Amino acid sequence: MARTRRTGFTLIELLVVIAIIAILIGLLLPAVQKVRAAAARIKCANNLKQLGLAMHMHMDSQDGLPANGNYEFNGSKVVATNAWSATSRILPYIEQENLFKGIDFTVAYSSQVKISSLRVGSFMCPAEINDRGYGTDPTYGNKHWPINYAVNMGTWAVLTGKSSAMQFGDGAFCPNFGFRATEFRDGMSNTIAMAEVKAFTNRIAGDSNSAVYASPPAAPSAVDFSTFTPAALNPTSYTHVEWVDGKVHENGFTTAFAPNTRVIQSSGGTDYDVDFVSATETNLGDTYAAVTSRSYHTGGVNVLMMDGSVRFVNNRIGAATWRAMGTRGGGEVPAE
Repeated sequence: MARTRRTGFTLIELLVVIAIIAILIGLLLPAVQKVRAAAARIKCANNLKQLGLAMHMHMDSQDGLPANGNYEFNGSKVVATNAWSATSRILPYIEQENLFKGIDFTVAYSSQVKISSLRVGSFMCPAEINDRGYGTDPTYGNKHWPINYAVNMGTWAVLTGKSSAMQFGDGAFCPNFGFRATEFRDGMSNTIAMAEVKAFTNRIAGDSNSAVYASPPAAPSAVDFSTFTPAALNPTSYTHVEWVDGKVHENGFTTAFAPNTRVIQSSGGTDYDVDFVSATETNLGDTYAAVTSRSYHTGGVNVLMMDGSVRFVNNRIGAATWRAMGTRGGGEVPAE
């Protein structure tokens, strides 16, 4: 009697094949993740290059950089005469002219939710994990959309002496007006224009939003804001969730701390990595800010320089070097 030849697999053979496939997937997955991370970092750098070109086109056509919000003292309080951000003012130069034409810059963005609720792809890093709307609106669903690229507002001081002369910081951008190329005495290749930030970072504020300092407080050398007696942390108060808003905690960053420094504040048994703003630009108090550049890229952040070049800055950069890169005319010579 002829034997029937077996053509199938035994259970052991099948398990061996499955084990081999699992091992191959385990080996390939990290490589795939690294490729994706590298692609996200490259796309992010390209976004910044486009924003750099837009900034230079604005400088050429408007004789200076865009202001990051406009504020004035009316005798009793600080009012926003044009609260729109610097990034909103470069929209025509990043192929968003129709969106720009839809903005009425004489009207507060809070009354233009059709605009503020929109996502602008060039403002978002592909590695951002919170690429989602913020706030609620009955018509548009959300009121705002975040931004991952913030303008350099300097080391620490953003807007002080609001009831008198209004003093600005030492960065590339400031409220009320825009700097010209000739005002970058440190050189445009040595000065940061923009850097990455994370959306939905928690924010803490000073206990008093009307405090004015006769002697400017020094930029913090450690994560310590005790000079300002910080108010209790509100877990629902965030930074960089409104691309339309020209305040430092929405469209700006400062170089008080090096990239991706963990600025930990605890509340209710939970640690939060926060940004600090003593008082917002529309408060009477002086505005000092430690709004840190952060990213989801491994090891550092992408940075746009004022000459239009993009660099990847390592988290291990020295604090003095990072701050030197943030000043437009401090006379420092940043190390390479």
